Amino acid sequence: MASVTVFTKDYTRRMVRDRWLFTAPPFSGGADPATFYAGGPQDEALARLEWLVEQRQRCALVVADEGCGKSHLGSMIPRRLGGMGCEVVLLSLRGLGGDDWLELLLARLPLDPPARAEAIRPWQKLEDRLRENTLLERTTVIVVDDADHASATALEGITRLVVASEPLFHRTLLVLTTSPDGMSRLPSPLRQRTAVRIELPPWDEGDVAGFIAAALDRVGVDRELFSPEAIATLARFTGGVPGPVCRLARLAVVAASADGLEQVDAGTIERAWRELAPDPAPRLSVPASADDAPSVPVNPRVRVVRRLGE
Repeated sequence: MASVTVFTKDYTRRMVRDRWLFTAPPFSGGADPATFYAGGPQDEALARLEWLVEQRQRCALVVADEGCGKSHLGSMIPRRLGGMGCEVVLLSLRGLGGDDWLELLLARLPLDPPARAEAIRPWQKLEDRLRENTLLERTTVIVVDDADHASATALEGITRLVVASEPLFHRTLLVLTTSPDGMSRLPSPLRQRTAVRIELPPWDEGDVAGFIAAALDRVGVDRELFSPEAIATLARFTGGVPGPVCRLARLAVVAASADGLEQVDAGTIERAWRELAPDPAPRLSVPASADDAPSVPVNPRVRVVRRLGE
């Protein structure tokens, strides 16, 4: 049985900070735009969204598996498209019922007080704002995260915006994020009117290396903290999925700090993975071979922090 030392979260943060003098957590795993890393898939997705705005398209789907960064990409869209003069609103419809989505959308649109207080139906307020932006030659971009978890009422309203023939809606772009399995929940007219389906595949090893380097640069630490072998192992075990990459990198830094190492090496990545991964089998991005045998015991002695990301 492995011997595991469990530290408190505050102690762990001090330990890691004092060891390598991080100015901030390098692998926080949140959707803060400041921590966003644009790998190849993210760069391509943002470029396609810019093209959709230029071409005045009405709908795009961003499709990715869990952990591939749909929500994090969504948090960057207001910055990127806002720089093109668009009015961008970001919504997550997971758990919202009925007409709550419309009230949330209106609350996030920059309506002036008289327009917000006007005694008309919420849908009329939304239409008026979209028309106003169109007359000002300003594109309205509505980003709907987790569209596959939206209520039937919300999907009906979104579909209405996409298929409406009203000319003054022609500068409105709906960007919906969904998982591949959730595509079937979207109404058929909505899928048929989609101009572009943007896939977000996992990162390759070069993207993983770029993410690690950018994260360490951001917190003022030498990017050589992770050895090349550690990065290759990190990419191999996580399959390049950004969410697991971030979590495993964070846990490996904690393990290396607790063990007094000068560098995160491949062995540290393996130990953190085997101790903390829900599935003990590595998530290999390529078929395993005899050369991929573990270099550490199945139950190593390693200091780790459980539930660090909570």
